[in-house]
Amino acid sequence: MRSPIVIVPACVNQIGAHANHTAQFKYVAAVADGAGCTPLIMPALGAATDFEALLALADGVMLTGSPSNVHAGLYGQEVLEPSLPQDAARDATTLPFIRAALKRGIPLLAICRGFQEVNVALGGTLHQAVHNVAGMADHRERKDQPLEQQYAASHRVLLEPDGQLARILGGASEIMVNSLHGQGIAQLAPSLAVEARADDGLVEAYRVADAKSFALAVQWHPEWRLTENPDSVKLFKAFGEACRNYKNQR
Repeated sequence: MRSPIVIVPACVNQIGAHANHTAQFKYVAAVADGAGCTPLIMPALGAATDFEALLALADGVMLTGSPSNVHAGLYGQEVLEPSLPQDAARDATTLPFIRAALKRGIPLLAICRGFQEVNVALGGTLHQAVHNVAGMADHRERKDQPLEQQYAASHRVLLEPDGQLARILGGASEIMVNSLHGQGIAQLAPSLAVEARADDGLVEAYRVADAKSFALAVQWHPEWRLTENPDSVKLFKAFGEACRNYKNQR
């Protein structure tokens, strides 16, 4: 019996003289090793994408983080810092794909940029620079540090009592997470429900409240060395089980 297929979106990056589709190894490996599923990388082709063909294959969707930001114009704002990377092709691909996947009830796990993409796709907005918002902490990584320090646990998040994430994590009330993001949730989309917040009140995890299946998003990076983090193991295991259930119930 085949393993579930999980769609992982590619980013578009310039490497040398050519644009390339890229997907970081740690995300692809997390789908295979953490969820026990087969990752299938979706190119960022925008409107040229055959969404129906991909949705027919998909038993799950995992939206990855990326150095690029969701374009502010997609939630009604001007870009505040044009020097920060954008990825219009990924935006044009993932946002409609998110809506279509949720409509079908395909399990979804969203991480970092993916967390922000789902919120925007469903009508929410973002802080473009969380560190400039009164009362908010600086959630960015120190890029001059080694990766081990950038991805080290840096602050706690408080889980909603009896929430889906708290149940997945065995009834935990708080966990420590890494933090490598400059943007964050401003207005949560109407169909989303908070699952965790940082001490400064920033939304760090949510679920799609009316989803037909597993649909969770986190702002931190559980894919980083996930086998060394029991919370990450539990999260990916729950996602993988949802993908297997979806495959078996088709």
